[in-house]
Parts: sequence; structure tokens; C-alpha cells
Amino acid sequence: MLQPLHCLLLTSAVLLCNTAPTEKHGGFDTKCPLMVKILDAVKGTPAGSVALKVSQKGTDGGWTQIANGVTDASGEVHDLITEQQFLAGVYRVEFDTKAYWKNASSTPFHEVADVVFEAHAGGHRHYTLALLLSPYSYTTTAVVSDVKH
Repeated sequence: MLQPLHCLLLTSAVLLCNTAPTEKHGGFDTKCPLMVKILDAVKGTPAGSVALKVSQKGTDGGWTQIANGVTDASGEVHDLITEQQFLAGVYRVEFDTKAYWKNASSTPFHEVADVVFEAHAGGHRHYTLALLLSPYSYTTTAVVSDVKH
């Protein structure tokens, strides 16, 4: 029973990544190297007004916050970070899931959803990070694309 549900959630997250509004940024976007999309799995709608922070791991192992944002009505955040700021390294995106669910009159299990990843290990890329969110779970997926200039 759990395996089909997990497959459904993962498939939904992948579909969410593939439904990017290409008219807004046009195919591959060199202005937006890191984009975030969130879907509310309970309502089946985009999750607007989710606050998030982007941090980069330093050589000392500590984290430095470099950006923050809030998802719009389409559940997306664009222009989080510039190409110049988004250097090769390890990043963490922290989503304030507790506040989102409390605003929806729901009691969440997680305080935050953290996604930690390494960027640009194989050359410069564009990253779309998708989060499928429910009060007691979250699933993430990423679409990593070569940047076309």
C-alpha cells in the first residue's frame, strides 16, 4: 500500500517540475539558475506563501544564508539567486512548512523541510527544485538542466 502511494507522490512531483511556465522565462533560463516549485498534496494546488531560505555551505562546514523568498500564487519562486552568486558548492534550501500548514489550519509534523544538494559538480547547470507537501510528509525532486546560452 505504501509503495503505490510513494510512487504517486513522486510522479506528481516530477509532473510538477515539467509544467514550468515557459512563457515567463523561455525554455532554459540563464537569469534564474535556481527555481523552486511547491505543490500542496492535500488540496492538489500550488502552495503559495511558503517562506524559504537558501544557504551555502562554507569551507568550515558552517552555513551562510545567501537568499530568501516566498512562493507566489503559482507555488513558485523565481530570481532567488543570481548566476554570480550561484557558484559551485553545497546548498541548503529550508522551507518553512510549519507556518504554511498552521496558516491552513492544519497541525504539521515537520518544522521545516530541508533539501541539501551539490550544485555545479559537473559544470554549470540550471536547477528546478520541486516539493510535494502534506502535513506529515514531503517529497522532493529536482530537474537539472544544462544551460543553453
